Amino acid sequence: MIKIGNIVYHNRNWLFPVFYLLLFIPSPEVFANPVLAMVIGFAVTIFGQVIRIGTIGLRYIIRGGKNRRVYAEDLVTDGIFAHCRNPLYVGNILILVGLGIASNSILFMAFCTPVFLFFWYVIVLAEENFLRNKFGSPYDQYCQTVSRWLINPVGLGKTIKSMQFNWGRVLRREHNSAFYWMMGAIGLVLKHFLVHDEQFNVNTNRIYFILAFALLIGLFVYVRVLKSKGKLSDD
Repeated sequence: MIKIGNIVYHNRNWLFPVFYLLLFIPSPEVFANPVLAMVIGFAVTIFGQVIRIGTIGLRYIIRGGKNRRVYAEDLVTDGIFAHCRNPLYVGNILILVGLGIASNSILFMAFCTPVFLFFWYVIVLAEENFLRNKFGSPYDQYCQTVSRWLINPVGLGKTIKSMQFNWGRVLRREHNSAFYWMMGAIGLVLKHFLVHDEQFNVNTNRIYFILAFALLIGLFVYVRVLKSKGKLSDD
């Protein structure tokens, strides 16, 4: 499993975007009402994004790998990491699972979601193996007190109040992934408008889709400009 995790980690930059494309494959639907699917799905996705924002804003963990291999500079156990060992991955899972629900696709939920969850599971196993080998006993003690997946709400408010939140770091580190899933979300809404033309009128709402895409692209470019000028600090 660890070997598989290292392979998936090495290739995740192209593997995970594929899941976004699979959201648009034609499939039988789960919910009779596509609006219900979108409301539930986007609520789950937004919750996942909130978890990622909260985690990065309080304490960023440098575990992005080196040469597309698992890597960590130090053992981070504060911030949201004091309540869950993998809050960023929990956020990732909720974001894509939520988009899967919003897509209302039996194919995606029944086949793609389990594969996606398996990929994150083996990546975590590979990371845990690396961290255990590098940090030894302190990491084992951390694992004994903090859950791998579940976020312990006990003391969470105290943790948030005791640390300074860094919005600049959030924008710097999170704008890429947030941009991609939001573009995907707009695309899913457009898909439902096209598929359910008896319920929605894409022609009368075309301007709103154009504005939504334009606004999102504009915000993305603006953040990239701020980043290039060094105005978004990690400190």
